[in-house]
Amino acid sequence: MTWPVVPLEEVATIERSGIDPKSLESETPYVGLENIKTGGELTEVTNVKNGDLKSTKFIFGSNHILYGKLRPYLAKIALPSFSGICSTDILPILPGSHIDRGFLCHYLRQPSLVDFATSRAEGVNLPRLSPKTLAKFKIPLPPLEEQKRIAAILDKADQLRQKRRQAIALLDSLTQSIFVEMFGEETQTRKLAEVASIRSGSTPSRSDVENFGGSIPWVKTTEVKGKVIHFTDETVTQKGATAARLKTFQPGTILMAMYGQGTTRGNVAILGIPATINQACAAIEPEGLDETFLFHQLKLKYNEIRSMGRGGNQPNLNLEIVGSIDIKVPDSARQQDFKQAIERINHWTDQLILSSEVYESLFASLQFRAFAGEL
Repeated sequence: MTWPVVPLEEVATIERSGIDPKSLESETPYVGLENIKTGGELTEVTNVKNGDLKSTKFIFGSNHILYGKLRPYLAKIALPSFSGICSTDILPILPGSHIDRGFLCHYLRQPSLVDFATSRAEGVNLPRLSPKTLAKFKIPLPPLEEQKRIAAILDKADQLRQKRRQAIALLDSLTQSIFVEMFGEETQTRKLAEVASIRSGSTPSRSDVENFGGSIPWVKTTEVKGKVIHFTDETVTQKGATAARLKTFQPGTILMAMYGQGTTRGNVAILGIPATINQACAAIEPEGLDETFLFHQLKLKYNEIRSMGRGGNQPNLNLEIVGSIDIKVPDSARQQDFKQAIERINHWTDQLILSSEVYESLFASLQFRAFAGEL
């Protein structure tokens, strides 16, 4: 089926109505990019009042689509059910009378459009999609009733995806609950440096192209995200590893991000492969403690560890601070009981992830068919 195709600007308006936060008369919901998850879920939105924010923000209503223009590959595109203000890295889009809000949102979220937006973004470290470029995006325009029908079908399919994501998140919180239940009253503690070897890595010189692109995995803090690391974005050669005196850490080594942008500092991961690390990571090799037990304990202490950072605008951790973290040290039998419980949860999580991946693939196929007029 062939539908008319029009520029976004013909059926919707990108509204950038600015407001000085100092002029707020009452508490108002504020949405930053950190409050929009990939896929559009709004999370941990808080109210702000006069003086809480410094720079100009955009105004939005419950009839807008919120489109994250910074790093468009993250697909931070949300449908708010309330009015408020948002970061200027979020563009409020107001659909006109000829296009359904849900239909337009689903169209902008589909992988092919996210990829297209990413290819049109400008900037290397902080790529942004300009409002002018977004306004020129081509949008299919079936009859309004057909738009609503398509949006309703995709809404139902999306709910199934969300339920699986929620189930995975619940299993992760179950891990925390089990730890607190088993060790919440544990009083015996030691400093991390007393029960583990702690060291950092380094970065080979990038001026020598022969230092990178080899077969040795090299971890950066952006990859330390609370999970098992099975692969890395970059690799180094033996020449680079030797020149930078990089040690290869074995699977089971816990990594902690000592500094980095945003919420990076304090995050932990565990190696699933032999790998080297950069200087912003601390490698923690337990001595007499089970690595699974220690890994989850450090995950639970994230906020406490972040608060230990030192420095001005961007507080950092260092090896001394990491070594001073207080660690619960129960007997080995209880550590093993915890590990076995976590292994069961990981098995359930793996099954849900596989199921979720199937649904993601089916949903992408459904989106393609929907916007090709094949539903």
